[in-house]
Amino acid sequence: MTGIQEYILRLPIILMAITIHEYAHGYAALKMGDGTAKMQGRLSLNPLAHMDPIGALCMLFFRFGWAKPVPINPYNFRDRKKGTMIVSIAGPLSNLFLALVGAVLWGIL
Repeated sequence: MTGIQEYILRLPIILMAITIHEYAHGYAALKMGDGTAKMQGRLSLNPLAHMDPIGALCMLFFRFGWAKPVPINPYNFRDRKKGTMIVSIAGPLSNLFLALVGAVLWGIL
């Protein structure tokens, strides 16, 4: 596989991972009582709502990057300590879930 083919294959995977990761943070916040992300249009599966251009380029070329963080207001949580913890862990758990799905698909294909 040539370099350009690898980047073409990598791009949709990065967009999906960023989107699901940030959506998971926003969805967890909503379930804990904070609708800030929803009110600001960030509870979305649209990659453009979450993409930071520099972070996406770094992820594409250096395999390390970032997205725009989903806004939350911990004062809206029913239980601030528990809500903050759940919202924080939601993104990394979504990454683990995507890795598991990718590994299963890799094994099948």
